[in-house]
Amino acid sequence: MDPLGKAEAARDILDDRKAQDVRLIDLRGASAVTDFVLVASGNSAPHLKAMFNALMRRLKDRGEHCYRRAGQPEGGWLVLDYVDVVIHIFSREARVYYAIEDLWPDAPRVDRPAHPHLPADPAS
Repeated sequence: MDPLGKAEAARDILDDRKAQDVRLIDLRGASAVTDFVLVASGNSAPHLKAMFNALMRRLKDRGEHCYRRAGQPEGGWLVLDYVDVVIHIFSREARVYYAIEDLWPDAPRVDRPAHPHLPADPAS
């Protein structure tokens, strides 16, 4: 799977697990470390753990290997490193405290593509 496809698949998994404030940041050309950073929040340690486990399981089912993982749900920050996509799952408080999205203020955010079965403009 290409890096953007992997990042979008991970975003879909997080959406399925009711992640909050999911942001996909495109770092291609801005970072030598990774192509995409995906950031999401959860509302409790069990919620963070559920998102983490769903990502690990479902991306593995797609043939994606997690190079490294770190953090504990109780600590409010979990990281999954897929080399070209790095996923951060935060508690709300930890996300505000670390503010990693502020590291790349000019990096483009990747919006969701329009649903193929819906008109782009609701008026059309």
